[in-house]
Amino acid sequence: MPPDRRSIGQVLKILAADFPDISISKIRFLESEGLLSPERAPSGYRRYAESDIERLRYILDVQKNHYLPLKVIREHLDLMDRGLEPPKLDAPAPDGAAAPGASGGGEAPAVAAKRPIHVTRRELLRISGLSEASLTELERYSLVVPRRGTIFYGRDALTVAVVARKLAAYGMDARHLRAVKQAVEREVGLIDQTVTTNIRRGQASRQAALEVMQLIMHAHAAILRQSVSSSM
Repeated sequence: MPPDRRSIGQVLKILAADFPDISISKIRFLESEGLLSPERAPSGYRRYAESDIERLRYILDVQKNHYLPLKVIREHLDLMDRGLEPPKLDAPAPDGAAAPGASGGGEAPAVAAKRPIHVTRRELLRISGLSEASLTELERYSLVVPRRGTIFYGRDALTVAVVARKLAAYGMDARHLRAVKQAVEREVGLIDQTVTTNIRRGQASRQAALEVMQLIMHAHAAILRQSVSSSM
């Protein structure tokens, strides 16, 4: 293999640090969708040039940080192939708060500030890749709702839409996500009760509620992982 070419396994190692969920099957899927075209050795093995790796890095980045569906990514790549600049994208929001105790002081994590987004319903459909029927079903169960008093959807609505599209591949739809919403509503009741009972008058109750929410989210994720692991 020429020194400036990489095997698919080598590409995986190069990108794994930035994209932990990358896999050989995912790279091959993107190739089958026409987004990548590495050259082939006479033996049939893929050989990736540096330009192929950077192209793959771009695809993974806009999927992870901007929730772009493959159709839109393909349009961006077509522009790049013609020597044009793809559309400018907003800077990705910072990751969520660190796990409890990550700072060494054992304090409750602060909620990380994220740049708010405001998208119309049409933009939500385009960015998430959801069908009109799927979005209508999510709205029916109030799983995706506009910001209060506006016609615009925010970051959480977009996240739910993207997750719903991905879960559809596993046979899950809005009815299944409704069970998640019901569990969330019970947790919201727990948060309200905790804050009302334990926060002194005059203290920033909203900040306290956000801190309790973060702690419950960490516990929820950990318990869910434990439960899934024990059932496998």
